[in-house]
Amino acid sequence: MSKTKSIILIVLAVLLLLLLAFAFWLPSFFMTGERQTLEEAFAWQSAHYDTSFYEDLRKTDYTVTGYDGYVLHVELLENPKPTTQYVILSHGYTDNRMGSLKYVPMYLELGFHCVIYDLRGHGENETAITTYGQRESVDLNALIADTRSRYEDLTVLGLHGESLGAATTLTALRERPEVDFAVADCGFSDIEGVLKEAYRRAHVPPFLVDVADVTGRLRYHCALKDMRPIDALDDNTVPILFLHGAEDDFILPQNSEAMAQRTKGRSELHLIPGAGHAESILVAPEAYRDYVAAFLAG
Repeated sequence: MSKTKSIILIVLAVLLLLLLAFAFWLPSFFMTGERQTLEEAFAWQSAHYDTSFYEDLRKTDYTVTGYDGYVLHVELLENPKPTTQYVILSHGYTDNRMGSLKYVPMYLELGFHCVIYDLRGHGENETAITTYGQRESVDLNALIADTRSRYEDLTVLGLHGESLGAATTLTALRERPEVDFAVADCGFSDIEGVLKEAYRRAHVPPFLVDVADVTGRLRYHCALKDMRPIDALDDNTVPILFLHGAEDDFILPQNSEAMAQRTKGRSELHLIPGAGHAESILVAPEAYRDYVAAFLAG
């Protein structure tokens, strides 16, 4: 073999190894985004609305064991007024339980204790990949069971999720947990579609998502194509309120529209004018509260 051919083969082998390394790195890019600390998240929340109420609330910190022994950090925020109603709030991707605080004053006013927690891989929890609702929903169902057994006075239990938290909330309904309602804010119907659409708009080849799906199956034993909260709604009878920013250009409102049509149970859908992704309660807090209050009253 000539020296030139040897060099070409070496170069091709290096390129192949680099391509394989990139292919196996891709799923970690999609599933391990940089997470905020509790301090960073609280600072962001405080810069966008009044969080002073948080310091005055009586709090209880504890842990709950979720999927495959994974430990979740949980915090109960007690309503100053006596109540037997509870709501579990699930935050968005790269955020943590501090991201749920924006919804707490509304639920306190509506007569609920609030259970906030860090989704797997977020906040105070150990490092872990995000499976966009698959393993997170098992965690949430464990938290639902724990909440029912921990608080013996409980008469009403609801769920509220934002973005990834909404996907987690909806996917959890597949197992028919004992909950009375769910509120899903700017959730996605399937993560593959969201990622591919974002890549198209950014002029990046969408087939990279397919590559990450294949290598994700090998590396993490889970697939992006299976992360479809909409499929959990075929037999669902839990009432769901869907809320979505009308100007959301990351997770398009069509995601909530499709899921509101898919669920077998009672559903309502409201688009919030002028709101982008996860901005609805900040843009229109009074309308947001009115939608939730009317839904619960119904």
